[in-house]
Amino acid sequence: MTAEDDQLRHAFGRVRDEVGKAVVGQGGAVSGLIIALLANGHVLLEGVPGVAKTLLVRALSTALALDTKRVQFTPDLMPGDVTGSVVFDPASAKFEFREGPVFTNILLADEINRTPPKTQSALLEAMEERQVSIDGVSHQLPHPFIVAATQNPIEYEGTYPLPEAQLDRFLLKVTLPLPERDTELEVLRRHSGGFDPRALEAAGVTAVVGAAEIAAARAAVTRVGARDDVLGYIVDLARATRLSPSVRLGVSPRGATALLAAAKAWAWLSGYDAITPDHVKAMAVSVWRHRIQLRPEAELEQVTADAILQSILQQVQVPI
Repeated sequence: MTAEDDQLRHAFGRVRDEVGKAVVGQGGAVSGLIIALLANGHVLLEGVPGVAKTLLVRALSTALALDTKRVQFTPDLMPGDVTGSVVFDPASAKFEFREGPVFTNILLADEINRTPPKTQSALLEAMEERQVSIDGVSHQLPHPFIVAATQNPIEYEGTYPLPEAQLDRFLLKVTLPLPERDTELEVLRRHSGGFDPRALEAAGVTAVVGAAEIAAARAAVTRVGARDDVLGYIVDLARATRLSPSVRLGVSPRGATALLAAAKAWAWLSGYDAITPDHVKAMAVSVWRHRIQLRPEAELEQVTADAILQSILQQVQVPI
């Protein structure tokens, strides 16, 4: 690791500190968003209403000197409302492309499962190819580009579950639990002291990292090494999900490469030159919990994807 790497890691540590001025007790989710940013991936945030999913993304956006836009996904939202559309300009008597909110660095897709599949699919090309195609013309999205989507895990009336093809395009699925008593007490203290979640600048959240630092950090992450035995460990874990009797659809090779990318980002943030099995194990559940489909009988027995993955992590031999 170079001195420049140390400076970059320190800068991303300051991002955590800035987000902490607005969000209490969600350190794991903050780390997940930073890892996705470094690994050029997207994040699905899942939690019951009121656990600061949207506030978390807004606070991160404020701590980064990047353009951010929010889309509230609703049943009447159309694909063009996200990607943009071609409109006729009377002044020039020509059809022109008007960019939608997806043309940004961080897209907050709020309650993404409340919009129909037709509109959900409008994000597929943007998330995978970092471009939008309208009338046969491709329009490149800004760099960096990350989708941070939120959804409620308990309310299914009037929602449209994300298809596997779209779930697979999220690098991480981060769950936000209800806070512990001390954490919730600190939230109330801040609100009692005048904290306004709609005015993050007033709370002291400032931008500390920009596009140049993100690009340099991403380049550093790609230089993190991986021994063959650790790569084999990732493959063995992925194959174990496909052989599990409770799993109908296991992790694909894309899921294995996603785990590698996330492990590299976490290793770099932790100051390592190469990933270890511990980095793989630390990221496996977040990277894979949304990529496996359970058999109906397992769901009836209330078996969870997290439990299956934890069991696999305990059973697959770890390289020494």
